[in-house]
Amino acid sequence: MSAIDLRVRLGERRWRHVISRSLIYLAFAVITVVMLYPFYYMALNAFRSLDQYYTGHGFSITSWRNLFNALPVGRQLLNSTIITLGAIALILVVSTTGGYAFAVLRYRASRLVFLVVVAAMMVPMQSIIAPEYVNFANLGFINHRYGAILVYAALGAPFSTFLMTTYFRRIPEDVIEAALIDGLGYGRIFFLIMLPLALPAIFTIAVLQFIQVWDDLLIGLLFLQTPDVRPITVGLATIPSQHLLDVPLLMAGSLISALPAVIVYLIFQRYLMTGLTMGISK
Repeated sequence: MSAIDLRVRLGERRWRHVISRSLIYLAFAVITVVMLYPFYYMALNAFRSLDQYYTGHGFSITSWRNLFNALPVGRQLLNSTIITLGAIALILVVSTTGGYAFAVLRYRASRLVFLVVVAAMMVPMQSIIAPEYVNFANLGFINHRYGAILVYAALGAPFSTFLMTTYFRRIPEDVIEAALIDGLGYGRIFFLIMLPLALPAIFTIAVLQFIQVWDDLLIGLLFLQTPDVRPITVGLATIPSQHLLDVPLLMAGSLISALPAVIVYLIFQRYLMTGLTMGISK
């Protein structure tokens, strides 16, 4: 092959590389615009009155005043925070201890129990809502925040336990054996060694469950029907009928409801990616 032919082939490869990367960046740009435009639309129209919304220009905080007059926004945000943090706390307790048991404390029928936990991930949420509602109604848990916390914890525990089991299994067994030789029991190994090593997975579960619970509507709509215990998503869904056509008010409510989940994701996104990818190779 001559030097000219080699340069031509290298040039063709370079152009193919440039074109392929340009197409990838173009696709990313299109996806970014599609994903961010709803937030731009919400933020733009949340600071307009209804008349300004129809005319398409001008800004005002009228929609925010109407929102706080139509809903107890502060109380509903507090309800969402309590429910979300309570559910995450229960999920983390169950998933870390369960994952540690499945990964380290091998016992008879542990694989069968783990398969049952994995199978629970495949059960659609809608198929268990009716029996859960009946059971909680019989126990008197309807219209109480702790009832919703228990439901969210039960729905989020299977996946979280699976993720923690996978993460704990990637930790070398030599670490556990060395700790046992040094005189540590399995309980102290869990608190002193395993939990600090599993912080990326714990952050991953916390972020995923925060987004899931905070943005959920169905559970709150069914199990929290009185205004004093409603989360913000249910409050927006049950907004008084006279405001249903007030688009700026709805955009203001949607923005204040979506911002916490977005902020949590942006803060912990590096932990999220690390926790989801670690443990795959083992």
